[in-house]
Amino acid sequence: MSKSHSSSSQRQLRVGEELRHALAWVIERGELRDPAFVDIPVTITEVRVSPDLRRAVVFVIALGGGHEAELVAALERARGFLRRRVSETVRLRYVPELSFRIDRSFDEADRIGDLLRDPLVARDLDDDATGKDRMGDDVPSDKKKG
Repeated sequence: MSKSHSSSSQRQLRVGEELRHALAWVIERGELRDPAFVDIPVTITEVRVSPDLRRAVVFVIALGGGHEAELVAALERARGFLRRRVSETVRLRYVPELSFRIDRSFDEADRIGDLLRDPLVARDLDDDATGKDRMGDDVPSDKKKG
């Protein structure tokens, strides 16, 4: 899936969201019999569908952290069952092949938040906002970012 999320068609986005809801419903109802799902609460954060709607990557997180490899393995084992259950609720000519990945976007957001809270970065951001350099001198207007 070489297209970025921002360039996905409206149909891809709509189908992805329908798949996300259908998968979440199946998991929420406790229809998965794998013991891994008893111990690992799972959230489906996003489903990205290929332009031809034949493949879908399902992004998940394990609530409470950890157990990532176990979660993905359990979902891969349940892939056929999940696809059949989704086909019963989502009206599509072809239900996409599902693959599962851990959603790292929350980890990345935390990392960026930590960086922004760093005192050195905060000082640099303040300097940029006030138009001063690190020495407290005004930055010439042709040198200001903007």
